[in-house]
Amino acid sequence: MPDRPPKRDTRDRILIAAATMLGEDPAARLSVRGVAARAGVSMGSLRHFFPTQRELIDTVVAGIYDVDIPDDPILDTERAPAERLVACLRQLLSQVGTGDRAREYWRAIHETYIASDPTDDQVATYRSLERLGLHRIERWLTVLADEGAVPANDVERSARFLASVLNGLLIERALPADALRLTFETDTLRMAADAVTSGRIGAEQSER
Repeated sequence: MPDRPPKRDTRDRILIAAATMLGEDPAARLSVRGVAARAGVSMGSLRHFFPTQRELIDTVVAGIYDVDIPDDPILDTERAPAERLVACLRQLLSQVGTGDRAREYWRAIHETYIASDPTDDQVATYRSLERLGLHRIERWLTVLADEGAVPANDVERSARFLASVLNGLLIERALPADALRLTFETDTLRMAADAVTSGRIGAEQSER
């Protein structure tokens, strides 16, 4: 009788299967049953490590976003804080691409979350992706806050502001464009980064 795989190996197989499914389709419905089948484990084994579907999704997405990037621009202290932040935001934009690639991304998002009422599984997946996307931006801003380049009490608010800017630019990337689009995109990123590093986001909130 073959030895059973160690428990740690089973957990890793589950996470690898779920991450692969999400990598193949960012709008994938990570159902417990589907992930268990992809990992080749029983539902009971999966539930042992991840009692809820949300816990599974959060763990997978956290693993994706928390991987250290060797050449993360935010660590290049020879560049100005705003310039480093723009480079980081560009990394997120590049994951979706432009033209057909961007349209395919938004088509999947629309079909999964907008065209019809999303299921509880789909809502959990989207919220996890949104939450961990904000977490990555917050990590960048925290580095700058530690350097005194961003007010520490503005990190969460600034991250949400930058996420909204990115969403708008990502939608534009899927629409018919002219040669000036990338120029305007760069200007928008710079203005957003300048607003964050100058502390204007928090200042505007305080005046309300």
